[in-house]
Amino acid sequence: MTKVLTIALLLLPLPAAAASLLIPMDKSQTDHLKAYGVVYKALDTGSKAQWLLNYKGGSFLIDYSQDVANMCLLMGVSCEQVTSGQVADIYRVIEVENMERVELEKAPKIAVYSPPSMQPWDDAVTLALTYAEIKYDVVWDEEVLSGALDEYDWLHCHHEDFTGQYGKFYAAYRHQLWYQADVRANEDMAARLGYSKVSLMKLDVARTIYDYVRRGGFLFSMCSAPETIDIALAAEGVDIVPREFDGDPVDPGCQERLDYSRTFAFENFVITIDPLLYRHSEIDTYPDRQIRFPRQEDDFFYLFDFAAKLDPVPTMLTQNHRNTIDGFMGQTTGFRKSLLKKFVTVMAQPDNYDEVRYIHGNLGRGTFTFLSGHDPEDYRHMVHDPPTDLLLHKNSPGYRLILNNILFPAAKKKERKT
Repeated sequence: MTKVLTIALLLLPLPAAAASLLIPMDKSQTDHLKAYGVVYKALDTGSKAQWLLNYKGGSFLIDYSQDVANMCLLMGVSCEQVTSGQVADIYRVIEVENMERVELEKAPKIAVYSPPSMQPWDDAVTLALTYAEIKYDVVWDEEVLSGALDEYDWLHCHHEDFTGQYGKFYAAYRHQLWYQADVRANEDMAARLGYSKVSLMKLDVARTIYDYVRRGGFLFSMCSAPETIDIALAAEGVDIVPREFDGDPVDPGCQERLDYSRTFAFENFVITIDPLLYRHSEIDTYPDRQIRFPRQEDDFFYLFDFAAKLDPVPTMLTQNHRNTIDGFMGQTTGFRKSLLKKFVTVMAQPDNYDEVRYIHGNLGRGTFTFLSGHDPEDYRHMVHDPPTDLLLHKNSPGYRLILNNILFPAAKKKERKT
């Protein structure tokens, strides 16, 4: 009876003094992931919202409407009705603490770069978007190269291989039907678009994405995409793809001909040109990280604290109800810290180790954010494993990092010079 009464009271019209709905994002929140969906939907329907950085785990304040209150109820998201006086009290706390208010202007238009053959295990971001009920479009090489990215505020790439080496799965999976189908799909697309090699098509895709960010786009990438897009960009004009993938050998001296000035985040890395080795370069800290983290329970990393008023962007991207995140592996499990460009901001890393897990940087008028690993709630996700059921992980701190990036483009920002 008490529960029914509580729900009924929530659905009643608010008194005139009530001004807002507070969506707390600390440990009291019943469903952290769907809370992002509520905020996105509210923005998409014209509601005004604020992100309260470092206040109760990065809470949200939305102008009250019965529709938003009902949405919270239906999606299982905790919210509190607050009066204008209570909002003023919250603002006073934020003013004197390491906190900040960020206005959220509009729901960003989202694109996910993914092949038509994508499987349920392929992308933690699409799992998060689907669970949070946030709409997105899928684009692939043809759409990217035809200029479709201009229609979107935010782009995600997951475990893509922009070098044209099909994830370096050749040694283990070249006889598998799914691998052969992936090769055919890429080769057919390259031929249809007029490219003699998949690697040349992927290079143009990588360059288009780079230009999209430079002109103001927001890029979020996970797993092997951050590593391989920088390798592809550095190797422009140089054949680094072994014969097993494209029918001809790599260029002599290809390592010395890499141009790191073209990359997003990494420099001075050494590539792996052996087709039988399951790695692209020394950017990925695997397999030597196994010495540091021999057991799953040893593998975790820390989110850094930032000054909310001075550094609102990394503060937004690290909002969470936990500062320690359980580690998770992927095609690229960790980024080697010593290979980062000087301007890149490190937002999370293990303790005392040459590895970072979460980084951010500016490029022209846009930004890029890279998170290593494949799935925050599946430590060692293998091919053909079932997709993660986020109903079992609705308060996942790792998935919150992904969804912070979804709302990041909605934040009102000062113009930056190119």
